Amino acid sequence: MSKIKVFIPCDEANHVCDKTQYKEATLWEKIKLNIHLIYCRACREYTKNNTKLTKTVKSSKIECLDKTCKETMKKDFEKVLAEHKH
Repeated sequence: MSKIKVFIPCDEANHVCDKTQYKEATLWEKIKLNIHLIYCRACREYTKNNTKLTKTVKSSKIECLDKTCKETMKKDFEKVLAEHKH
């Protein structure tokens, strides 16, 4: 008969916290994380900060460059870099 592992170490709890932020954690992982958070103050703080960071990024008005613009910028940079190597 195998034992069900409910208690997890902090590094695993932090990893599950990260997965949860990206909606990649399973229900069982979330349950183990919540049990861990009951008794671990450091991981509660990590989770709180991670949640705050995710909310901040989602609510920001960040505009990313499209792929074509990035490629053009990369080519221009490599061209200038090559010119300065000689």
